[in-house]
Amino acid sequence: MRLVIAGAGFAGMYAALSAARLRDIENISPAEFEIVLVAPKPALVIRPRLYEPNPETLAAPLKELLDAVSVVYVQGSVVTVDTKARTVGVLNAEGARKILSYHRLVIATGSRLFRPNIPGLAEHGFSVDNLEDAIALDRHLHKLAAMPASSARDTVIIAGAGFTGIEVATAMPPRLRTIFGKDARPRVIVVERGPLVAPNMGEYLRPIIEDALRTADVETRLNTAVASLDKSGVMLSTGERIETATVIWTAGFRANPLTRKIPAARDNFGRLLVDRWLHVLSVPGVFAGGDAARAACDDIGNYAPMSYQHATRMGAFAGNNAAAELLGVPARRYHQKTYVICLDLGEAGAILTRGWDPEVEAVGESAGKIKRKINTICVYPPKTERSPALASADPERVADCGLGQKGEE
Repeated sequence: MRLVIAGAGFAGMYAALSAARLRDIENISPAEFEIVLVAPKPALVIRPRLYEPNPETLAAPLKELLDAVSVVYVQGSVVTVDTKARTVGVLNAEGARKILSYHRLVIATGSRLFRPNIPGLAEHGFSVDNLEDAIALDRHLHKLAAMPASSARDTVIIAGAGFTGIEVATAMPPRLRTIFGKDARPRVIVVERGPLVAPNMGEYLRPIIEDALRTADVETRLNTAVASLDKSGVMLSTGERIETATVIWTAGFRANPLTRKIPAARDNFGRLLVDRWLHVLSVPGVFAGGDAARAACDDIGNYAPMSYQHATRMGAFAGNNAAAELLGVPARRYHQKTYVICLDLGEAGAILTRGWDPEVEAVGESAGKIKRKINTICVYPPKTERSPALASADPERVADCGLGQKGEE
């Protein structure tokens, strides 16, 4: 028997650990039931932290962990899927291809930043979408320090006022002062095509977020879109031109294009539609989790957003259930009743909320301490010892981080 997992992000890592956990519980040997994880590198990119300085440090090695739980690592990317023959095509960095057969498959390839066809964006825009992009941005910011002070050098435009855009914006002023000098007065502007900052975070949170932006001297341009970019500035839809050498695009995400290789229904974000056990609808033998799946979290209409906390739990359920089918034991119905948000607000601390209709639990430094715990402990892989690693992947308790994200049913 072979279970193949595509992707080594939060969902993929926990799918592998959870499947290995069930295999261990059922006392099945790795020789009888092989678990294979396919990814370009055996590393977990700490994507929730890529807005921070020193992004080159934000990848945690996985090979030792995978070896400890007897998961086979295959270097490369899944580029084709034949759901009838139950095979995947894997392409490695050298361009070599290989075919892997599977009995069950978990698609956990995450999401990518959506970059629209805006003139100049591909050539002159930056992002914090992946490790390479975050490193490129960090190097760019440091190169600016060698240039004479000017409006273009000292101005950063952030396109998008969602979760990522706010974290990038509030982190940017102190980050630039560290690079340029403590007396620097950088100008940071958030451009949002809609009428509100944090459009998905509720009217009760917005004043707190707006106050944090004001405290950080971050300007906003609402009901405004980026129309075009060049190497020295940006043109807005209002006709305003702003001189800048740095435009950071944070607006919009789509599921990895691998989901298009599955002959199944997808939503507007490219996510595969799955049932409550995370089976891809109408495709036997294929499961999906994390940002690759549109999954119901409960029975009252809440669906998992593209977030770290949902990816970890969905991955654990998908891996467990794929293994359960092969081992002939009951699967577990995915559920995630609690939605906790901890939004970094830079020098203003953070904001911690709970629930689908968010209720504020902590603001400022007290929430900032929780955010630092999440960013320095919770988002990292478990210890490489076999027993604690397997125990960490219990689908009912995975990535709880002391925030009460267990969703008992």
